[in-house]
Amino acid sequence: MIPKDPVMLLSFVNLKLRDFYKDLDSMCEDLDVDKDEIVQKLRAIDYHYDKEQNKFV
Repeated sequence: MIPKDPVMLLSFVNLKLRDFYKDLDSMCEDLDVDKDEIVQKLRAIDYHYDKEQNKFV
């Protein structure tokens, strides 16, 4: 359901966070996806979750 490519995943996750979810935990729970997997994939392309901005930067 979520993109496998890290760059596409970044775009997908940030859009969902911006438009639909108050935080990463809520998104992962609702979409039934593994938070650690998302964080690791995006860390591999030098992005990290910023809780205050509610997006990966």
